[in-house]
Amino acid sequence: MRTYARHMSSTSTATRIAAPFLAGALLLPLSACSFSANGVSCSTSSCTVTLSGERAEADILGTTLSFGGVQDGRASLSVGGASVTCGQGETVTAGPLELQCSSVTDDSVELTASLG
Repeated sequence: MRTYARHMSSTSTATRIAAPFLAGALLLPLSACSFSANGVSCSTSSCTVTLSGERAEADILGTTLSFGGVQDGRASLSVGGASVTCGQGETVTAGPLELQCSSVTDDSVELTASLG
C-alpha cells in the first residue's frame, strides 16, 4: 500500500509539472508565422510585419506574403497567387488575408495581416 501511495504522489507531481509545458505547446500553432524579413510580431489572430527591400517575404498565418516594392506611394504585395497594392492607411484583401497598410515608405511597408 505504501508503494502505491508513493507512486500516486510522484505521478500527480509529474502531471502538475508537465501541464504548463503541454499548455504552452498547444498555443504555439496559434501564432503561426515565421519570417525572412525585418520584424514580425504576432498575436493569436494577426501579425504585424515590416517588409523592406524588394523580394522580402514573410510567412504569416500559413500564407506567404511577398513585397515587390513601392511606386507612387503604393506598396506592391503578393499573397499566395494574388497581387495587390495598398497605400498608407488602406486595407485590402488578398487570398485568405486582410492587410492593413499602416506605413508605406520609399522602400518598405508596415502592415497588419489577419485572416479575412
